[in-house]
Amino acid sequence: MNIRPLFGAFIRVVLSVIFSGIFYISWMAVAIPVLKSQSVSIVLKGIIWIVAPIVTALGFAVGVFLFERLPGTRKSRFLDIYKWSFAGCAIGAGSVVWFGPMLIVFGMFVLGTAAITIRECLIIRKAGKDVPRRS
Repeated sequence: MNIRPLFGAFIRVVLSVIFSGIFYISWMAVAIPVLKSQSVSIVLKGIIWIVAPIVTALGFAVGVFLFERLPGTRKSRFLDIYKWSFAGCAIGAGSVVWFGPMLIVFGMFVLGTAAITIRECLIIRKAGKDVPRRS
């Protein structure tokens, strides 16, 4: 059994979590002062909350995408990575927001990480099926 694809997938998932954390912290640096301001409309506050999973998913996708730019790694299109991370972050945020908007971070990180992990497993599985077997 070749462990290299598993190690590469592990590194991609770890990098995606790191970058999603960086992007989420950046979103918080902008969002918290705006959300605390009394002069901001409720519509703008809603838009800021809606942007959170978009930005966090962007971080997940950037982590994978940057690793895949290294020589000798597979090359995926950015949107192919982003759609998985966005689905995970959007579902995670949507499922937790009813308990309080500040809790969306937990849903986004758990389901965003799960989405990237599932994507990596499916790619490894597909690559394994494409390899001819010796008889």
